Amino acid sequence: MDSIIQFISDNLQMVYILILAIFVGIEVIKSIPAVLHTPLMSGANALSGVVIVGAILVLLHSSPDDYLALALGFIAVVLGILNVVGGFAVTNRMLQMFKKKK
Repeated sequence: MDSIIQFISDNLQMVYILILAIFVGIEVIKSIPAVLHTPLMSGANALSGVVIVGAILVLLHSSPDDYLALALGFIAVVLGILNVVGGFAVTNRMLQMFKKKK
C-alpha cells in the first residue's frame, strides 16, 4: 500500500492530467448527437491499431522471463485486434444502411 501512495505522490501531475482527461472525454462524448456517435466511435475503434503496434513493441523488448509483461502485451494485442475488427464491422454495417436497395 505504501508503494502505491508513493507512486501517486511522485506522479501527482500525471494523476491530475488523467482525471482532467476523463472529465473532458465525458463532456465531449455527452455533447455529440446520437446520429454522429456511431460513425465517430467506429472510426475511433480503428485507431486501436496503434495499441496493437505498441503492444507488439512491448512484447519484442520484454525479457522472456518477465511473464507479467508478456501476459499484458498478449492481452493488449488480442483486445486491440478485437477492437479493430469490431470497429470495421460496425462501419461496414453502417455503410450498408446508406446503399440503395434494388
